[in-house]
Amino acid sequence: MIVQVYTAQTPEEAVDLARLGVDHVGVTVSDRGLPGEVRMSVGRAIVDAVRETPSRCVALTVETHLEEVESLIAELRPDIVHFCGDISVVGPKEVGELRGRLGRSGLSVEVMQAIGVTGTESVELAVAFAPHVDWLILDSVTDEVEGIGAAGFTHDWAVSRQIVEEVAVPVILAGGLGPDNVARAIESVRPAGVDSLTRTNLYRPNGTFVKDLEAVRRFVMAARQ
Repeated sequence: MIVQVYTAQTPEEAVDLARLGVDHVGVTVSDRGLPGEVRMSVGRAIVDAVRETPSRCVALTVETHLEEVESLIAELRPDIVHFCGDISVVGPKEVGELRGRLGRSGLSVEVMQAIGVTGTESVELAVAFAPHVDWLILDSVTDEVEGIGAAGFTHDWAVSRQIVEEVAVPVILAGGLGPDNVARAIESVRPAGVDSLTRTNLYRPNGTFVKDLEAVRRFVMAARQ
């Protein structure tokens, strides 16, 4: 079971996550006000730190201009790029085009596409994206945060299970997962991996957060059991 955790905000925190057994350490390089976002120089330091561990680094982006995404990848050099922006702008065709451009540029990176699970229409969307990506991540949707994800609540796992059964690429289940419900989610959906953001955070009085390493430890243990 692959364990993915967002979002590391310092190299030290990223290494702590890797030491706890997190396979995919998430980083968000942005200036849009996304949860836990960092500037590019910090993002590069996080990617470099993770590269010294057995873990991999996943970079989230909500950008919809392919040139900007390509520039982000070229500068950050993550192992995986996680698209969670507006799919009406960056759809399967555009993601396929970007993969071709990355290959021609010599940029070796896997692509993870977020699917907002809102109903049975999400199954068709996942099936359409699957041939163009290496991973799908199934997440909840909120109007309070730009892009797909960071909602902090679960969605209909029956729909997620249907997606897992119908696509050939590995699926990461996200959306309101924490130490107390991840085992139940795995039993219900049978994904290749699970993801946590909001339920493994330790919030400060000013609204910012750091990762709750004890919650991460329990999340990893519950997922692996």
